[in-house]
Amino acid sequence: MKKVLIIGAGPAGLTAAYELKDKSDEYEVIVFEESDCIGGISKTVNYKGNRMDMGGHRFFSKIPEVNEWWEKMMPTQGAMPYDDVLLNRQSTVVPGGPDPEKEDRVMLRRNRLSRIFFNSKFFDYPISLKFETIKNMGFGTTIVVGFSYIKSMLFKREEKTLEDFYINRFGKKLYSMFFENYTENLWGRHPSEISPEWGAQRVKGLSILAVIKDILGKIFNKKNRKVETSLIEEFAYPKLGPGQLWELAAMEFEKKGGTIIKNAKVTRIIKDENNLITGLVYEKDGQETEVAGDYIISSMPVKDLVAGMNNVPEKYSAIAQGLPYRDYMTVGVLVKKLKLKNETKTKTIGNIVPDNWVYVHDKKVAMGRFQIYNNWSPYMVKNIGENIWLGLEYFCNEGDKMWSMSDEDFGAMAVSEMVKMGLIDNESEVLDRHVERVKKAYPAYFDTYENMDELKDYLNTIPNLFCVGRNGQHRYNNIDHSMCTSFETVKNILSGDMTKDNIWNVNTEKEYHEEKQSN
Repeated sequence: MKKVLIIGAGPAGLTAAYELKDKSDEYEVIVFEESDCIGGISKTVNYKGNRMDMGGHRFFSKIPEVNEWWEKMMPTQGAMPYDDVLLNRQSTVVPGGPDPEKEDRVMLRRNRLSRIFFNSKFFDYPISLKFETIKNMGFGTTIVVGFSYIKSMLFKREEKTLEDFYINRFGKKLYSMFFENYTENLWGRHPSEISPEWGAQRVKGLSILAVIKDILGKIFNKKNRKVETSLIEEFAYPKLGPGQLWELAAMEFEKKGGTIIKNAKVTRIIKDENNLITGLVYEKDGQETEVAGDYIISSMPVKDLVAGMNNVPEKYSAIAQGLPYRDYMTVGVLVKKLKLKNETKTKTIGNIVPDNWVYVHDKKVAMGRFQIYNNWSPYMVKNIGENIWLGLEYFCNEGDKMWSMSDEDFGAMAVSEMVKMGLIDNESEVLDRHVERVKKAYPAYFDTYENMDELKDYLNTIPNLFCVGRNGQHRYNNIDHSMCTSFETVKNILSGDMTKDNIWNVNTEKEYHEEKQSN
């Protein structure tokens, strides 16, 4: 029996592990997870009965194989969840599906709302063309935005940087208001220093023109209108947070005979003289153990993968060593009330603002976003009718001033920013708080990233090595694209195909990720 060693128990690693055991009995599959948690950066942290989603994860895909996989693992709700019933709100139900009030293994359907908080006012994200937007912006600014956009349409910039990418789609004025500062906060670099490829993957087909088309499609009830990912109005979400899905996937994998070793940090990848990987070394409880294997599927950061590999030419070691990442810190904050007024038509428990997350565009604070977990799932909050459970999100670099702060100091700083932004009146309103850190949450598109194709070509010369997922490919994939890299990998292993183009090409083709038909 051949042995497959999988590094990482996040979405990519667990998808590959489950698929291998589901589709064949001919492989022994072992997953090595550095932490004691399942889910990677898609884990859910349970703090005193209040759950934290690390980064906010909407489950929405245009890929049938992914949707079928999710449905198999967690069936779509067959009845309304608690808050929709209480408020008489509507969301999609599937006849015969599980009732979230009675079962935990259920995928909820949630209405999407994400907005921008700018100048102490809310703006739709993506920016909408309606009276409220014009009122909040001011008529004069709106006129400037309009002419700026027309200019960008007439005089397209060559897209050498992310700044060029944004200006071409939104105009310089809107870019300076809603993209420039936020992007620099997210990456620690100005958009003029970042590759436009990040925008092509994350913002995708979104632009003012796309917003206008979507509005017209709604007005005229146009069938089969195309919907950009950022414009979707409903998404799936596991009842107890995204980590629940991966905990279930891990359980199903183990039922099929697979093995998961937690607290196992892979430190070395062993190659022989024929450039074949023969196994790996992992560290657990201070002890190093070597495990032989026929195939390695890696979702660990490329930087760490190459650093742990023997006999790598200096050129490729240097590229890997220089790959940049952005790390992530979040503070879970429990409060009784928020000062923010719900001026939308969406009803919520306690009449809180209905946003899933809010992008913070305020130069006075370091906060990048905040989540309202109540709106992701009513089952994420222990006392949903009494408390509001927030996640305040910050972007930083491991070892920098922010990362090095104690939990107490960092939590206090975040709460003080809540007061400064007008989310709460004073710090005494906070009932509890909890800090989490996530390393290498965001692979970044600058420094040696421009040489990533060379490194990819080198890694492809190692026949039995497969790189999957966000960090495994150093590509800012969504969950569904990370899963697809694993689907393709498993197909290759089962067929004996050692080429890798189909794996690396996931989330690169224009039509692959830009549009979905909506009936």
